[in-house]
Amino acid sequence: MTALNPIDKVGVQIAEAVGLHNKVTRQQAKERACEMLEMVGIPKERYDEYPNQFSGGMKQRVVIAMALACNPELLIADEPTTALDVTVQAQVLEMMQDLKQRLGTSVIMITHDLGIVAEACDSVAVIYAGEIVEYGGADSIFDNPKHPYTIGLFGSLPRLDSTEKRLKPISGLMADPTNLPPGCKFSDRCPYADGKCREQLPEDREIEKGHFVKCHMMEVDN
Repeated sequence: MTALNPIDKVGVQIAEAVGLHNKVTRQQAKERACEMLEMVGIPKERYDEYPNQFSGGMKQRVVIAMALACNPELLIADEPTTALDVTVQAQVLEMMQDLKQRLGTSVIMITHDLGIVAEACDSVAVIYAGEIVEYGGADSIFDNPKHPYTIGLFGSLPRLDSTEKRLKPISGLMADPTNLPPGCKFSDRCPYADGKCREQLPEDREIEKGHFVKCHMMEVDN
């Protein structure tokens, strides 16, 4: 909502990004901006309109068009569907998936929404206190979560096939990033933590092909 300059036309803002990163004329930059607007589902005739004339979902599309205008090999999408309603979220995600295939661009999706992860991601890295605690293919992570934090995340979500009357939140509070424990960063909140967990940092262990977990419990399982 706040990424676009309110006093500049949306097309000009996309063209500016093209001109800054490519050796093109002003007319070529404008043509590329119009092409990108069309690519994200916005008629090129809206090139001269201002951000206030666009809905939240349309603004999101404009920003994505700007990000993809220079054909990046990697797009980092940080909470790309925040503040959008469910229907618009689905439209934006579908568009990003389509553009990823058409342009051959890889995407790193940063989000707290596991529904988006399940729909849009091939591989998943679960991060706690700035550290990857579990990594693997999306199917592997969703079907067989192993780290206590990952299990806690799934346990705190409502499920249509569950008879539980209450959700199971993760106990405790997020670790202070300026005063992290010497061992596992999740040890203060983990129901399985022991002395070793609190003193010694666990190593990554591959529990199945491509599925890694940073947890001392995996030493027992293996």
